[in-house]
Amino acid sequence: MRTSRTRTATLAAVTAALALGLTACGGSDDGSKAAGGDKTTGTTQHQTTAPEDGDGGKGGTTGGAGDTSAKGGAERASGGGDSKEAARSRTAPDTADNGTAADVRQCVGDEITVNADHRFAGEQGDHLLLTVSNAGDEPCWVTSYPSVKLGDDLDDPAPLPHSEKDRPGGDERITLHPGTPVYSAVNLFDHGTDNRTATSFAMALRDTNGQTQPYYSVDVKGDQPKFTWTEADVLNWSTEKPYDF
Repeated sequence: MRTSRTRTATLAAVTAALALGLTACGGSDDGSKAAGGDKTTGTTQHQTTAPEDGDGGKGGTTGGAGDTSAKGGAERASGGGDSKEAARSRTAPDTADNGTAADVRQCVGDEITVNADHRFAGEQGDHLLLTVSNAGDEPCWVTSYPSVKLGDDLDDPAPLPHSEKDRPGGDERITLHPGTPVYSAVNLFDHGTDNRTATSFAMALRDTNGQTQPYYSVDVKGDQPKFTWTEADVLNWSTEKPYDF
């Protein structure tokens, strides 16, 4: 069962579409699709803003992995983190079993699903686990890290910075075969003062030049969908779940 639907929303100066251009390529049984679909349960994703130039996530705050096979899954690199502090996102070369690298195109919003789970709420390692799956019929790739804006007022926040603990890396492409996932995480740091609270955020995919696709709103699910942060940053896409222990 598809766990959520996409709701298209219009903001001032909005153009078109993700998180993620848009060519419908089929459905998925899990997650929230970037375009189309009926609402059931889980996360909800809807278009909010137009693309941005550059990687607006650089700079700012700092802070602070499910294995799939290469065949029919996400191409992945070996290795894994042993702790919250040591967790890293791992990427893999852009190769696909049913085509050359040149045959595989970038994933776009209407052919992916997005789930966001709030994990370790109020504890060390508090984060939002982002799971993106290829809901299309052909392989596609993601690269770098997602562009994320926390909160409901999307006119205000700038995209979150890339985690210092995750640099360098993330500039290779990860090929997603149909039905297979890739992961990222938003690390949340609550200092107790000057913090903010929300239950949703906006996410966009990046291309190899750092330019973002259109943003889509994603509702967080889980036992505690409400999250609080003073500072936050984002990890690279990975074929393994960060902080998976």
